[in-house]
Amino acid sequence: MDIEAPIDIPWKSGAWTALPVSAEETDDGHLLVTAVEGSDAWRHTGYGFVHDDEHALLEAWDGTRAVEVSFIAGYDRQFDQAGIMIRADAEHWIKTGVEYADGALQIGAVVTDVKSDWSTAPVPEWAGLEVTVRATRLRDAVAVRARAGEEPWRLVRLAPLDPEAEVQAGPYCCAPSRPGLAVEFTSWKHTAPDADLH
Repeated sequence: MDIEAPIDIPWKSGAWTALPVSAEETDDGHLLVTAVEGSDAWRHTGYGFVHDDEHALLEAWDGTRAVEVSFIAGYDRQFDQAGIMIRADAEHWIKTGVEYADGALQIGAVVTDVKSDWSTAPVPEWAGLEVTVRATRLRDAVAVRARAGEEPWRLVRLAPLDPEAEVQAGPYCCAPSRPGLAVEFTSWKHTAPDADLH
C-alpha cells in the first residue's frame, strides 16, 4: 500500500457520535452540516460541566496514515467550532480545529484525559478561508498541524496518545451558543503521515 498517495474517505463510511440538525452531500461532493444549538464536547475543567453531544463523523483510525479534514464555516458566535475529533471513548479524546472565542477566530485543541485541557492561538486572517487540519500518530503522541489555503503547515499541538489505543477519527463541529451554524466540509482523507515532529 502506498502511504504517500491521498485516499478520499466517503462521508457514508463514518458514523455520527450525535446527529446534527442536517448533513447533506452537495453536488460537488462536499458535506454541509448544520449543528444543533448547545452541542459541544468538554469535560469538567474550569466550567464544572460535561458535554458529550458534538457532531463527529468518525471511522476507525489505525494511525499508519495521517487523517486530514478541510472545511469552511461562518464562525461568528461564541464557541462556534469545526475540525477533527480523535476519540477513544467518552473520557479520552482530542478535538482540534478552528473556534470562535472571545471575539476572535482561534486555532487550537482540546485534549481530554478524564478532564479537558484547552489551548488556542488567534488566526483572524483565516476568516472565510478553507482550513485544513491534519493529525499524525507519532509513537506515543498525535501531532496536529493546520493551514488556511495553501500556506505552510503550522504545528497546533503535540498531544499524548497511548500507542496501543484504538481510536476513531474524522470531521466534527459544534455550536455551543447558538442555532444555525453551518459547516461545509470539503474533504476528508487519509494522507502521508508526518515523518517526524520537526
